[in-house]
Amino acid sequence: MEQEEDRYRAPALDKGLDILELLAGIDGGLTQAEIAKHLGRSPNEFYRMLDRLVRRGYVTRIDGDRYSLTLKLFGLAQSHAPVRRLVSFATPFMRDLAEKTLQANQLSVFDRGSVVVVAQQEAPSYWGISIRVGSNISLYDTGSGHVLLAFRPQEERLMMINEYSRSTEHPTVEKEFFDRLDQISERGYEMMPSLQTAGVYNLSAPILSPDGRAIAALTVPFITLVNTPQAPDITGTLELLTRTARQLSELTGTDGKSAE
Repeated sequence: MEQEEDRYRAPALDKGLDILELLAGIDGGLTQAEIAKHLGRSPNEFYRMLDRLVRRGYVTRIDGDRYSLTLKLFGLAQSHAPVRRLVSFATPFMRDLAEKTLQANQLSVFDRGSVVVVAQQEAPSYWGISIRVGSNISLYDTGSGHVLLAFRPQEERLMMINEYSRSTEHPTVEKEFFDRLDQISERGYEMMPSLQTAGVYNLSAPILSPDGRAIAALTVPFITLVNTPQAPDITGTLELLTRTARQLSELTGTDGKSAE
């Protein structure tokens, strides 16, 4: 049996997987020499492999000479079937939220360097702000982007920003931006004027995994409805939104608390 397994070995693939598995368990990354020491090999054996992993986006260089995992593997794990399952169980909650608020809402995820709208629920009345499913939206100046960043540890925030920035022009990220993310994490939601559409407020809340990380953002682009007394105001809409997000978080096995 052992000879049969050796017959189909792929040494280069094994070496790459060894690196990924090692870095997955290390905080702060490792140098090339440290990787070689952990794996019992010569440092020169890993130069080309590390270069390819960096070029393919699975590994990034930090502090000049240290290597750390990016979020690409996480993104691959979250794509396709898991996203379809998320949309499937979120849809009835989103429909109920739209009926109670008389506002549209959408679900967004961070997927391989992009913030993507994966589900959209129309407002039940004539008026509402819709965003097409499949649209890529900003990580920096939308409620959804802020929430997806806020409910992650700082190291993961930086990875997400780095991956997003590879294909997008972006302003310099100042300390004040991270301070805002911390405030969002503390209060449990984002509430901000839309920077894309006048008169709209982005209300966003996270759907959290059991470890407290945001796996999705549920957002209501709130507009004030005139001559519609049954419509909740912005405070009532925010309460309904955060309640719905907590219910969806409970389905993932968490109680809706933010990540440490």
